[in-house]
Amino acid sequence: MRRALFALCAAFSLLAVTAVASAAPKQKDTFVQLLAINDFHGHIEPNTPGTIQIDQTRNPTTGAVVNVTVPAGGAEYLATWVKELRLTSPNTITVGSGDLVGASPLTSGLFHDEPTIEALNVVGLDVSGIGNHEFDEGLDEVYRMLNGGCHPVDGCQDGDPFFGSIFDYLAANVFFQGTEETVLPPYEIHKIDNAKIAFIGLTLEGTPLIVTPSAIEGLEFRDEVQTVNRLVTKLRNEQGVRAFVILLHQGGFQNAPFSNAHDGLPGWAGINNCDNMSGEIVDIANGLSDQVDVIVSGHTHAQYICQGPTAIDGKVVTSAASFGRLVTDIDLVIDHQSKDIKSATARNVIVTQGVAKDPAATAVVEKYRTIAAPIANRVVGSITADLFSSRDGVSNAGGESPLGDVIADAQLEATTPTDFGAAVIALMNPGGIRAPIRYSASPGGEAPGDVTYGEIFAVQPFGNTLTVKTCTGAQIQRILDQQFDNPAPGQSRILQVSHTLRYSWANSRPPGDKVIDTSVMIEGAPAVSTQPYRVEMNSFLADGGDGFSVFRECTNQLGGEVDVDALGRYFMAHSPISPPTLDRITRVD
Repeated sequence: MRRALFALCAAFSLLAVTAVASAAPKQKDTFVQLLAINDFHGHIEPNTPGTIQIDQTRNPTTGAVVNVTVPAGGAEYLATWVKELRLTSPNTITVGSGDLVGASPLTSGLFHDEPTIEALNVVGLDVSGIGNHEFDEGLDEVYRMLNGGCHPVDGCQDGDPFFGSIFDYLAANVFFQGTEETVLPPYEIHKIDNAKIAFIGLTLEGTPLIVTPSAIEGLEFRDEVQTVNRLVTKLRNEQGVRAFVILLHQGGFQNAPFSNAHDGLPGWAGINNCDNMSGEIVDIANGLSDQVDVIVSGHTHAQYICQGPTAIDGKVVTSAASFGRLVTDIDLVIDHQSKDIKSATARNVIVTQGVAKDPAATAVVEKYRTIAAPIANRVVGSITADLFSSRDGVSNAGGESPLGDVIADAQLEATTPTDFGAAVIALMNPGGIRAPIRYSASPGGEAPGDVTYGEIFAVQPFGNTLTVKTCTGAQIQRILDQQFDNPAPGQSRILQVSHTLRYSWANSRPPGDKVIDTSVMIEGAPAVSTQPYRVEMNSFLADGGDGFSVFRECTNQLGGEVDVDALGRYFMAHSPISPPTLDRITRVD
């Protein structure tokens, strides 16, 4: 079994190289293996999405670049791989860097991610930094994930008690507002032989901009670099710790040109590469104390191993993509005299599906899959072609996507009747669209083109409710302008809009004024700054989520049904649905 596993590993993984220069290991040195995952997001089943890229080729007929993928992921295979990798070291610690739950497919999300916690218990996770999605249902739900207990609203839906996690979450930079008290332990120290390793866990400082404000009310998210450096000094001075590993829910991206380009192909972000890194992780790594040797990162769902000549400020920086399709294998050598990490090597291992399933993980998956199947496999409609969003890289130059249009239209239709809000336009945040709807056959055996409830739940898994408020034309203009330089200068979050709203924008216009005022049309007429309009948005946006604070200024709020139910009813009424023409949002430069 082990021979077969590691033959696959060798086929799909690059050899690791030494990242922290040092003398050769001595017999008394301490050898520690870290196995790391990030951004699991409740993907306990093996088909969500179920693949990862390993190469590129060209279509012999069209010459188009074709990505070569292999099946990957699923809790049953992740557990097998982690347990087999543990056999290669006597000292193994399994870690995470956040977003293990939240935005999950139906089999886990329907049960408030209790299945994911139970599956990760089987995997043997020891400790994890916390991510932004752990806060989706508020701090009390974080505590429930850790300590167990039935959901306060839905109870124990599977009929059994929920006992919580056997692993710990760390939140070094999340404080009760106005205090020096963290909401969870900031660090955890593991002693192996005579060496101490401090794991410091934290999420991105910008969490308040991407989580429903009411869910984190009373909490304060502090600077990542300052938090870590303060703790490093404290732990060195007070507890004699010399080895530091950061479990950070923040990350970056590899960028072209890629080093694995070959045969005239452009290359791709290889699982063990670190090509032209960009993103928040670069500045953070550069700012962290030189006493930090390893950063296990996440959040961006990217894959990279930065080590050796590509290490960031001499630090090994890793990320294992998302959804349990990779596990990062990190080997540490801790000097027996200085107690510092003298060398660190890392590689990403593909969680291939050609190995035996872990029986305990299978029991968890099958239990919840069986309960959820009647709901998940119910056909709610059909499509004529794939429906993608900007998350999938499909949008027009203005940022409008086919799936975004469909969702916005569904939410408008649900709230147009007077009793349900009398909305005239609908707006949808792009970050709330979590998966595409594909034309290919569904896992439940439905015909190609059929759309199941499980598929639309994967698209909108947060359980947000439809909300209608009265906004003036001027407020709508300001909301649209808040799309830009969001969450940072030069970045944007383009709201998806219903067919009743059209406008144009220009990137060359100054910040705060990128939308062309005269182009904003509501129901075919120019928007009037002083006129009130009934506007639909989800409860996340209504509370000012994603930095859209102007929504909170709008008045006369009326709550409605859950967003995924509105989408399901829209499919039932309008199927087959085709990708709409992308003509609602226009970029003019």
